[in-house]
Amino acid sequence: MQQCLLACYAFLKKPHHWEPPSPEIRYLAALLRRRDVLLGDALREENRLEKYLSTDTPADIISSCRRMAQLLREEVSNIERQIKAHIKASPALRRDYTLLNSIKSVGPQLGMHMLVELRSHNFASAEQAAAFLGVVPIEKRSGTSVRSRPRMSKIGPPQLRARLYMSALCGKIYNKRMRNIYDEMCLRGKPKMVAIGALMRKLVHWCYGVLKTGTVFNDEGLKQVLST
Repeated sequence: MQQCLLACYAFLKKPHHWEPPSPEIRYLAALLRRRDVLLGDALREENRLEKYLSTDTPADIISSCRRMAQLLREEVSNIERQIKAHIKASPALRRDYTLLNSIKSVGPQLGMHMLVELRSHNFASAEQAAAFLGVVPIEKRSGTSVRSRPRMSKIGPPQLRARLYMSALCGKIYNKRMRNIYDEMCLRGKPKMVAIGALMRKLVHWCYGVLKTGTVFNDEGLKQVLST
């Protein structure tokens, strides 16, 4: 019975053929996860050290905390060197990483994480990628009435969404194209956070576009591929 239902689903829906990520992408993803864990531990230890220094904490405890914070920072640097070496050693990763960094406001960290996400999933469109990452607006409806204003769906990986948010904040200041989008939406009466959400989606669309076309960023050149 289950086999029959699965066969009917495949015949009617025709889902995309899934392919596992390449070994290079899986290894890069593992390195990035490890870096994020170590960085979080280092920040917590540094905050703990700051608290110890401002209170009556024994010197031995302060020394231990300082050594641990330094050790964690050294390990973060070691993992970051491995990440750079891995990208440099793979022509495909090096090409994709260069394409993503051709987008102004996409820095090294966002570029590496977007590379992993976009190459780990066979997204059919930029809209599908944006929906997966949780940067599309959703509405609560009851019948034909809208119960609340649209809000960002916030499904998908929150760490990557946080990086998109920070890049959008930088983009509205230093990226002329993004600043124009932000100002135009605010002039139309959109809340500032809605405009920031639109910039986050735009970044996802641009990242998808440069990898899809295999060319460096050109807003005009991406319009055709993003509209299909």
